[in-house]
Amino acid sequence: MPLEGTCEGQMACSTCHVIVGKEWYAKLPDASEDEEDMLDLAADLHATSRLSCQILLTEELDGLEIRIPRESHDMQGS
Repeated sequence: MPLEGTCEGQMACSTCHVIVGKEWYAKLPDASEDEEDMLDLAADLHATSRLSCQILLTEELDGLEIRIPRESHDMQGS
């Protein structure tokens, strides 16, 4: 996926911001306060926005649907 993930999962940026499908969002654990603070800095924020680095993929999440915000730009691919 064209996500930069600059901080490598340390919640020091919001470059891995994704929008989780509504039906999947409720299956995720609540975002931590640190994640919420970082999401406040993300462009194109939605009610179901999350930092993808904080989503632990499990069998229950097999088929998880997300989309990448329009304003996202992968600087590594440029």
